[in-house]
Amino acid sequence: MEVGQLLDWIRNHPGQLTKTIKEGTYRPSPVKRVSIPKDEPGKFRDLGIPTVIDRLVQQATAQVLDWAYDRDFSHRSFGFRRNMRAHHALRIIAAEADQGYR
Repeated sequence: MEVGQLLDWIRNHPGQLTKTIKEGTYRPSPVKRVSIPKDEPGKFRDLGIPTVIDRLVQQATAQVLDWAYDRDFSHRSFGFRRNMRAHHALRIIAAEADQGYR
């Protein structure tokens, strides 16, 4: 299934995905294995590509966990957090350097 087909799938299977998750019977599908070439000739990197439905479930789970755990993280933790980017960290570093901190 392609991403553009997901909404139709959800409409044609109302509640099915939610039901399997709540019942604990949801099982992710095997990932599609793809090898992409590296810069070094003859070398490849293997990727595992999840299905569109599995990506939806992963993202929904990540959003719930994010809201549950984000408040416990250090205010100086910027990696892989909602609304936290490298440029935010750089601004803080620059501001503290301006205040004389090393």
